[in-house]
Amino acid sequence: MNEASPLNRYQLAELGALLAEPARAAILLALMDGTMRPAGELADVAGVSAATASAHLKRLLEGGLLGLHEQGRHRYYRLANDDVAAWLEAMALPHATLTTSKTAPRDAALCRARTCYRHLAGQLGVALCEAWLQRGWLHAETDGLQLLPVAADALVRAGCEQAPAHQMLHLRGRGCLDWTERRLHLGGPLGVAITSVMLESGWLRRAQRNRALLPTPDGLRRLAELGIRIDP
Repeated sequence: MNEASPLNRYQLAELGALLAEPARAAILLALMDGTMRPAGELADVAGVSAATASAHLKRLLEGGLLGLHEQGRHRYYRLANDDVAAWLEAMALPHATLTTSKTAPRDAALCRARTCYRHLAGQLGVALCEAWLQRGWLHAETDGLQLLPVAADALVRAGCEQAPAHQMLHLRGRGCLDWTERRLHLGGPLGVAITSVMLESGWLRRAQRNRALLPTPDGLRRLAELGIRIDP
């Protein structure tokens, strides 16, 4: 699931088989918000028995799509890494391509802003990436996208804590193809850190029923100060 070890046809076929089962697909989608969840909760999400969920989780672990965190007697499942999340996000692109502009979105809030694993996606994520590239706040390097000091200073002026904002200068981001917008949003460790800061600052809040992120009125105002604007 990375550039260093490209997929061969047999691995690609195995990944396709993993996604072909609706219960396994439901488990993967439930973990796209970056959370870690126990098997029982994932069984409920997938609508299957505990034994069936256990078999599906075993296959997803063996297929490299899930990671496991053990804490005492408890076991929590998560997506294996950012590469898996980006791949799942991109898998939805054929569906988005078939959607015309006249078709109402199934979930407007999810299209407007959501988490792609742990970073900001949707209209807001794309607007951030494009605005900051245009302003020169993001610089493309061989190992990814770098946040420049002028951007960290602007985040502090907009209300972010100084330490987290400047710690992001040492992180790298990458372009992640957005399945609803079909343009790039900012992923990687830098994208995760920026999203975390916006949540902690109260600019965004998590929806309860899915992975949508809801901009607050104060958040929209502060985001506009940073050149990030989306239609109301």
